Amino acid sequence: QVQLVESGGGLVQAGGSLRLSCATSGIIVSFNDMGWYRQAPGKQRELVAAIGSGGNTNLADSVKGRFTISRDNRKNTVYLEMNNLKPEDTAVYYCNKVPPYNMYWGQGTQVTVSS
Repeated sequence: QVQLVESGGGLVQAGGSLRLSCATSGIIVSFNDMGWYRQAPGKQRELVAAIGSGGNTNLADSVKGRFTISRDNRKNTVYLEMNNLKPEDTAVYYCNKVPPYNMYWGQGTQVTVSS
């Protein structure tokens, strides 16, 4: 059974930083394309960062230069380093495969950026 557990969110002032973690079980992250998604109130869930099985990464234009996605193969964990956070980054952040499997959605972790 696959489980993806996000953590590391919180309340931060604009310009601050957070590091999100996605601990996984039942899946080998290095064998899969993995991504971080976010859903802001009243908006659709969107993919903000992805890391391929080969290690290549892609970022949404809105977060380029500020966010970094990485993974630790030994820990089977995917990370999202977020710097220079903006109020518009406020959302619930989730990890999942790319493209996502509906049954893999976890509870997410709330990120709130105050101005």
